[in-house]
Amino acid sequence: MERIIIGKVLSPHGVKGEVRVLPLTDFPERFQKTKSVWSDARNTYLEIENIREQKEYLLIKFAKVNNRDQAEELTNSYLTIDREQLMELSPGHYYHFQIIGLRVYDLEGSYLGEVTDILETGANDVYVVRRTGKKDLLIPALKIIVKEIDIKEKQMIVQLLPGLDE
Repeated sequence: MERIIIGKVLSPHGVKGEVRVLPLTDFPERFQKTKSVWSDARNTYLEIENIREQKEYLLIKFAKVNNRDQAEELTNSYLTIDREQLMELSPGHYYHFQIIGLRVYDLEGSYLGEVTDILETGANDVYVVRRTGKKDLLIPALKIIVKEIDIKEKQMIVQLLPGLDE
Protein backbone atom coordinates (compact mmCIF):
# COMPACT_ATOMS: atom_id res chain seq x y z
CA MET A 1 0.00 0.00 0.00
CA GLU A 2 1.40 3.37 -0.98
CA ARG A 3 1.55 5.99 1.74
CA ILE A 4 1.86 9.77 1.47
CA ILE A 5 4.14 11.75 3.80
CA ILE A 6 2.29 14.43 5.76
CA GLY A 7 4.78 15.27 8.51
CA LYS A 8 8.20 14.76 10.05
CA VAL A 9 8.84 14.26 13.76
CA LEU A 10 11.57 16.72 14.72
CA SER A 11 12.06 16.14 18.44
CA PRO A 12 10.41 15.27 21.75
CA HIS A 13 8.59 18.10 23.50
CA GLY A 14 8.49 18.00 27.27
CA VAL A 15 8.50 14.83 29.36
CA LYS A 16 5.00 13.38 28.77
CA GLY A 17 5.55 11.90 25.31
CA GLU A 18 4.63 14.79 23.03
CA VAL A 19 6.60 15.30 19.82
CA ARG A 20 7.21 18.39 17.71
CA VAL A 21 6.11 17.75 14.12
CA LEU A 22 6.80 19.73 10.97
CA PRO A 23 3.72 19.43 8.72
CA LEU A 24 4.74 18.45 5.17
CA THR A 25 1.34 18.99 3.64
CA ASP A 26 -0.62 21.84 2.11
CA PHE A 27 -3.40 20.86 4.51
CA PRO A 28 -2.00 20.92 8.07
CA GLU A 29 -5.59 20.98 9.34
CA ARG A 30 -5.77 17.33 8.24
CA PHE A 31 -4.01 16.37 11.47
CA GLN A 32 -7.02 17.60 13.46
CA LYS A 33 -9.30 15.27 11.45
CA THR A 34 -6.95 12.27 11.36
CA LYS A 35 -7.29 9.62 14.05
CA SER A 36 -4.04 7.78 13.30
CA VAL A 37 -0.91 8.03 11.15
CA TRP A 38 1.69 5.50 10.06
CA SER A 39 5.09 5.86 11.68
CA ASP A 40 8.10 4.59 9.78
CA ALA A 41 10.04 4.55 13.08
CA ARG A 42 7.68 2.06 14.68
CA ASN A 43 6.42 0.46 11.47
CA THR A 44 2.88 0.75 12.77
CA TYR A 45 -0.07 3.11 13.07
CA LEU A 46 0.02 5.61 15.93
CA GLU A 47 -3.26 6.81 17.37
CA ILE A 48 -3.38 10.58 17.83
CA GLU A 49 -4.55 11.57 21.34
CA ASN A 50 -4.03 15.32 21.23
CA ILE A 51 -2.70 18.05 18.91
CA ARG A 52 -1.65 21.59 19.70
CA GLU A 53 -0.28 24.22 17.34
CA GLN A 54 3.01 25.97 18.09
CA LYS A 55 3.94 28.50 15.40
CA GLU A 56 4.58 26.51 12.20
CA TYR A 57 4.85 23.23 14.12
CA LEU A 58 2.40 20.82 15.70
CA LEU A 59 2.80 19.27 19.14
CA ILE A 60 1.29 15.80 18.97
CA LYS A 61 0.65 13.32 21.75
CA PHE A 62 0.29 9.74 20.52
CA ALA A 63 -1.33 6.91 22.46
CA LYS A 64 1.25 4.59 24.06
CA VAL A 65 3.98 7.25 23.78
CA ASN A 66 4.02 8.36 27.38
CA ASN A 67 7.49 9.69 28.15
CA ARG A 68 10.40 11.54 26.61
CA ASP A 69 12.38 8.36 25.86
CA GLN A 70 9.51 6.88 23.85
CA ALA A 71 9.05 10.21 22.04
CA GLU A 72 12.79 10.31 21.29
CA GLU A 73 12.45 7.02 19.37
CA LEU A 74 10.21 8.85 16.87
CA THR A 75 12.73 11.66 16.16
CA ASN A 76 13.47 12.12 12.43
CA SER A 77 10.72 9.70 11.44
CA TYR A 78 8.05 10.43 8.87
CA LEU A 79 4.31 10.35 9.48
CA THR A 80 2.30 9.08 6.54
CA ILE A 81 -1.29 8.34 5.59
CA ASP A 82 -2.82 5.90 3.15
CA ARG A 83 -3.59 7.29 -0.28
CA GLU A 84 -7.33 6.87 0.39
CA GLN A 85 -7.04 9.48 3.17
CA LEU A 86 -5.90 12.28 0.83
CA MET A 87 -7.83 15.52 0.88
CA GLU A 88 -9.93 16.06 -2.23
CA LEU A 89 -8.48 18.74 -4.50
CA SER A 90 -10.54 21.07 -6.65
CA PRO A 91 -10.79 20.21 -10.36
CA GLY A 92 -7.61 21.02 -12.29
CA HIS A 93 -5.38 20.72 -9.20
CA TYR A 94 -3.11 17.74 -8.61
CA TYR A 95 -0.74 16.35 -6.02
CA HIS A 96 2.92 16.29 -7.06
CA PHE A 97 3.01 12.49 -6.92
CA GLN A 98 0.20 12.43 -9.50
CA ILE A 99 2.21 14.59 -11.94
CA ILE A 100 5.62 12.97 -11.56
CA GLY A 101 5.87 10.08 -13.99
CA LEU A 102 3.41 11.45 -16.55
CA ARG A 103 4.38 11.04 -20.20
CA VAL A 104 4.42 14.41 -21.94
CA TYR A 105 3.25 14.96 -25.54
CA ASP A 106 2.89 18.06 -27.68
CA LEU A 107 -0.36 18.95 -29.48
CA GLU A 108 0.73 16.99 -32.55
CA GLY A 109 1.14 13.83 -30.44
CA SER A 110 4.96 13.79 -30.44
CA TYR A 111 6.43 12.29 -27.29
CA LEU A 112 8.58 14.82 -25.42
CA GLY A 113 9.58 12.87 -22.30
CA GLU A 114 8.52 12.10 -18.75
CA VAL A 115 7.97 14.42 -15.79
CA THR A 116 10.71 13.58 -13.27
CA ASP A 117 10.51 16.52 -10.87
CA ILE A 118 8.53 19.65 -10.01
CA LEU A 119 10.23 22.92 -9.16
CA GLU A 120 8.27 25.26 -6.90
CA THR A 121 9.20 28.78 -8.00
CA GLY A 122 6.60 30.77 -6.08
CA ALA A 123 4.80 32.18 -9.11
CA ASN A 124 3.98 28.77 -10.60
CA ASP A 125 5.37 25.26 -10.57
CA VAL A 126 7.74 24.15 -13.31
CA TYR A 127 7.64 20.56 -14.56
CA VAL A 128 11.03 19.00 -15.27
CA VAL A 129 10.69 16.68 -18.27
CA ARG A 130 13.51 14.20 -18.91
CA ARG A 131 14.17 13.69 -22.61
CA THR A 132 16.27 11.06 -24.32
CA GLY A 133 19.49 12.47 -25.75
CA LYS A 134 18.64 16.08 -24.89
CA LYS A 135 18.80 18.27 -21.83
CA ASP A 136 15.75 18.34 -19.56
CA LEU A 137 12.80 20.40 -20.72
CA LEU A 138 11.37 22.89 -18.22
CA ILE A 139 7.64 23.43 -18.66
CA PRO A 140 5.88 26.15 -16.65
CA ALA A 141 2.64 24.84 -15.12
CA LEU A 142 0.47 27.42 -16.87
CA LYS A 143 -2.85 26.81 -18.61
CA ILE A 144 -1.60 28.45 -21.81
CA ILE A 145 1.10 25.76 -21.99
CA VAL A 146 -0.34 22.70 -20.22
CA LYS A 147 -3.46 21.90 -22.21
CA GLU A 148 -4.49 18.61 -20.63
CA ILE A 149 -3.54 16.37 -17.73
CA ASP A 150 -4.99 12.88 -17.81
CA ILE A 151 -4.11 11.05 -14.60
CA LYS A 152 -5.81 7.80 -15.67
CA GLU A 153 -3.87 7.65 -18.95
CA LYS A 154 -0.73 8.98 -17.20
CA GLN A 155 -0.14 11.70 -19.77
CA MET A 156 0.12 15.45 -20.20
CA ILE A 157 -0.49 17.39 -23.40
CA VAL A 158 1.40 20.67 -23.81
CA GLN A 159 1.67 23.48 -26.30
CA LEU A 160 5.26 24.66 -26.19
CA LEU A 161 5.81 28.35 -26.69
CA PRO A 162 8.73 29.50 -28.87
CA GLY A 163 12.00 29.14 -27.00
CA LEU A 164 10.83 26.49 -24.51
CA ASP A 165 12.10 23.54 -26.56
CA GLU A 166 15.74 24.56 -26.74
